[in-house]
Amino acid sequence: MSHSSIPHPVSMSSYSVVSSRMPLSAGRYVRSASPVVASRPTSYHPQRSRSSTQPPRLTYDKVDFTLAEAINQEFLTTRSNEKAELQELNDRFASFIEKVRYLEQQNSALQQELNQFKGQQQHGQPNRATELFQEELREMRRQMDAIGKERDQYQLERDNLAEDLAQLKQRLDEEAQKRADAEGNLAAFRKDVDDATLSRLELERKIESLMDEIEFLKKLHDEEIQDVQVSVQTQQLKMEVDSSSRPDLTGALRDIRAQYETIALKNMQESEDWYKSKFADLTESAKRNTDALRQAKQEANESRRQIQSLNCEIDALKNTNEALLRQMREMEDQFGNEIANYQDNVGRLEEEIRHLKEEMARHLREYQDLLNVKMALDIEIATYRKLLEGEETPESQGKRTVVIKTVETRDGEKIVLFLLK
Repeated sequence: MSHSSIPHPVSMSSYSVVSSRMPLSAGRYVRSASPVVASRPTSYHPQRSRSSTQPPRLTYDKVDFTLAEAINQEFLTTRSNEKAELQELNDRFASFIEKVRYLEQQNSALQQELNQFKGQQQHGQPNRATELFQEELREMRRQMDAIGKERDQYQLERDNLAEDLAQLKQRLDEEAQKRADAEGNLAAFRKDVDDATLSRLELERKIESLMDEIEFLKKLHDEEIQDVQVSVQTQQLKMEVDSSSRPDLTGALRDIRAQYETIALKNMQESEDWYKSKFADLTESAKRNTDALRQAKQEANESRRQIQSLNCEIDALKNTNEALLRQMREMEDQFGNEIANYQDNVGRLEEEIRHLKEEMARHLREYQDLLNVKMALDIEIATYRKLLEGEETPESQGKRTVVIKTVETRDGEKIVLFLLK
């Protein structure tokens, strides 16, 4: 709704402009299809008022009253037509004046608003719409600051969780190393247990072999004793046979028997002592191996319990790690969506602000066009006022020329102008 201002070919002192535009409502105008005819003074010559071949030049001449009766009828007819035209023009002009007053009131209100708006801009005071947008922007900035603080807090929590996760991973590595050490110790203990078991079996085989050897030696000793006894008995029989011839042999045999019995007792005592010492050594070695085996079994059981406990703790740490990673991914996704939403809102608000600024600029251009139209209307009103009040003198009327001019505006509409020169 923009109208171009009416061009002024000459200065205001030499021209009066009459426009055929009629106001329809505040801010809108319609143009009359028929040109408006300027009112002429009553002193115009009737022969020159209706001329169509020559330019409508209005002059003030003296009337020859001797010819009045000859042209009286024609003059009265022309005068009646002029009065009718003037009456119609006055009616249209009265309606036009009312609409112009209404437009002046509207223009005055718009001018006040424009001045107020310009004053606010000059004093740095934004209007209501700007204040609303500024408040909305401040609110969005506060929300963005709050979101930024919340994001920083969550990032701090994420860093803390990452640090805890690193500590848990380090602890997991340490526990895994302890588990590996425990498994190594368990393998070494198992090897020791296997070695102790082999040693025990070897000692048991040695004990069995020694028992067999002792049994064999006992049998051999008994056989030797029996042989000695048989030989002694044989010697006794021989001695009894030869007693008559050899009386000393009894004492000799008695000495030999005592000697052999002493040797046999000594051998038995030595064998028994050796057997007891070997048995005691084997028993002590078996006891030591049994204690070592029992201790190894206890250590193996303790290692198994520690490994089981470490496995449970590792599983718990893995579950905690997975939960923390899942929570961190969810938080990142949530913050990403919120940031995208806020960025969309900011973009939408900036787009709305841009549209409103464009609309405000368009309104300012319309205000400027209205001011131009108001200036043109003021010129037209001044011209009509001069025509109605009859301020032109006969001398000035005789020197002025009515010029009809059609002007085409920027929106393609045509305006019929009457210029008094």
